[in-house]
Amino acid sequence: MTTTPTRTPPTARQGPLPDPARLRAAVEEYAHAFRATALAMDEPGADPRTLNPVVHDAYFPVLLGLPPAYNPDPLIVDGRPCHLHSCVERVVVYERLAWGDAALMVAAPGPSLSGVLTEELGDDDQKERYYTTLAARPTWTFFALTEPHAGSDATALTTALTESGTESGTEPGTGSGGSGSYRLSGVKKYIGNAVRADLGVVFARIRPGPVGVVAVLVEPTRPGFTATALPTTGMRAIGLSEVRLDDVPVSRSDILGMHLSATRRGIVGAMRTFNRARPVVAAMALGIAQAAWDYAAVHRRALRADESHAREVLRRRLAGTRRLVLAAAEQADRDPGDGTVASAAKYRAAELALETAEYALGLFGPGARLEHPLLDKLHRDARAFEFMEGTGTMQRLNLALGHRKGRILDD
Repeated sequence: MTTTPTRTPPTARQGPLPDPARLRAAVEEYAHAFRATALAMDEPGADPRTLNPVVHDAYFPVLLGLPPAYNPDPLIVDGRPCHLHSCVERVVVYERLAWGDAALMVAAPGPSLSGVLTEELGDDDQKERYYTTLAARPTWTFFALTEPHAGSDATALTTALTESGTESGTEPGTGSGGSGSYRLSGVKKYIGNAVRADLGVVFARIRPGPVGVVAVLVEPTRPGFTATALPTTGMRAIGLSEVRLDDVPVSRSDILGMHLSATRRGIVGAMRTFNRARPVVAAMALGIAQAAWDYAAVHRRALRADESHAREVLRRRLAGTRRLVLAAAEQADRDPGDGTVASAAKYRAAELALETAEYALGLFGPGARLEHPLLDKLHRDARAFEFMEGTGTMQRLNLALGHRKGRILDD
């Protein structure tokens, strides 16, 4: 797939949002294609680039939100193009695809979090560079914030971006060297898709303090960039990696947000990105919960009274959490600076995914993991959502802060 990009703003959207039920139906065949390879993708070393032909045959910019100017073949819903450029559209689609296989959903090519950040902070040339690359061929991307000893705490980053010929801590472009060339050094850990990525974003520190963090567009083919796969129990397809940066060369044009004030780039961009991403992560967790519930409903029809009651309770919680996730997506589209509802949705959906998977396993007795390998995979994958885009403890802290600021009300 290739196209000649125009200067149409990447954020442009056309027409009203499609009906969620129709949008869900439009991706049903993809969800079942994901399910067909879910267990094979769970094998250690499985590679989504070769195992699931849907990844290449359909190429997921159709599904994963390339802007209209770069996507000549969008998903068509109700006779209108649907570019999945809103959070509301994405949560509907991502939930259903995660029902098929959440791991493959994350492991598919496309913009993912790095695209959200590039759209948030990038200038016109950076956006064109980024989206032109993705429009040309199936392209995997990564988002490198987390560090071994700091986690995803952007204020504690140690990865450094240093201008050539200056000391660390100098604002890019203001050093005596003035060459516009930099070096990126540090270690990132638990980075999805880094072992197979063609392009991504790395967060680094240019000076102390909360405004001393920047995001940099980097290709893994650059000298000094090394990504090593990490063994995982669940979500094996995502290629979770450790990334080592040993004086990786960077130019000023790689640094996102240099046309913005220091207070609007770096950490602020990361927070707005997370606020837009958390409803989507919540939707994927909800997809796993629904998959476990559906599996149990199909394969265990005769239930005791207590089991039937528990199933009904979970059904109602699934419906309620789905409404919460949709509300979080609507809030993210209105104001990505307010992540209160997004934190609530992510916390509740991650909790529900694990509880539903555990309930389903419990229905099939001691040998359930061996006799029902899909349930075993769903349970292992569900545990990953506690850590994706912030732990439950962090989400509760966000909720407490939102309550203090009057963003949420008491019952």
